[in-house]
Amino acid sequence: MSPQRRTLDCAGRTLCLDQPLIMGVLNVTPDSFSDGGAFIHAEDALMQAHRLAAAGADIIDIGGESTRPGSGAVSVDQELERTIPVIERVRNELLLPISIDTSKPEVMLAAATAGAGMINDVCALRQPGALEAAASTGLPVCLMHMRGEPGSMQDAPRYDDAVAEVEAFLLERVTACREAGIPGEQILIDPGFGFGKKLEHNLALLRGISRLAAHGYPLIAGLSRKSMLGELTGRAVNERVSASVTAAVLAVQAGAAIVRVHDVAETRDALNILQAVYPQGLPQG
Repeated sequence: MSPQRRTLDCAGRTLCLDQPLIMGVLNVTPDSFSDGGAFIHAEDALMQAHRLAAAGADIIDIGGESTRPGSGAVSVDQELERTIPVIERVRNELLLPISIDTSKPEVMLAAATAGAGMINDVCALRQPGALEAAASTGLPVCLMHMRGEPGSMQDAPRYDDAVAEVEAFLLERVTACREAGIPGEQILIDPGFGFGKKLEHNLALLRGISRLAAHGYPLIAGLSRKSMLGELTGRAVNERVSASVTAAVLAVQAGAAIVRVHDVAETRDALNILQAVYPQGLPQG
């Protein structure tokens, strides 16, 4: 088990883990499943970053390549063109830490230079050169579980025990990171809701968050607006605010340290109530 720590240094900007945090999603892509195309222009992205901050985000996660089911890859140059100007502007205008959502080592390095303070990789640093690049930045890293790749990950995924298999994968990637020189205190984990998983697997992982978080690595839960919530409610993507907030609260109650969301204000309200009910921290067990 890695020792629990109360803060993360994100390129000189601190995240305090004494209470659950909100990661606001900022997709600078034309094809993300929820808000694709809305913030593809840098000025629109900057305005959205300001809105996320005002709504109560603790960190902003900027991504330039869609990882929705069935999505295709983009080139390094495309991803750099989409993300780096936005990171630079957000870094200059806001005091919040910035996370770069990428699997490409070139983008990790450029984003770190531009001011990003965390690397959030859906491939858990498995792409060639990614582990070395991430280690060289000295930034915290989030390792996510994904079975397959975005283009095919939802083609009949199977698990004998989803929680145990995701747990084993994440711990293996943690070991790889630590052997590469990334301190345990700089590692976060993400079970990857919706990434190569059916509804039954996602629900098992939501129930199993406490088991995954028990290893001592802060856990990020990204359930916002995802198809699992549509399956449960029958609602379209932009009608899943209530379901997303409920899922975020359940994740925090189970031990998630950070929830990655689109609807920041609504999630902040819910977490404020949760913290008011349990001012000394959530009951364990």
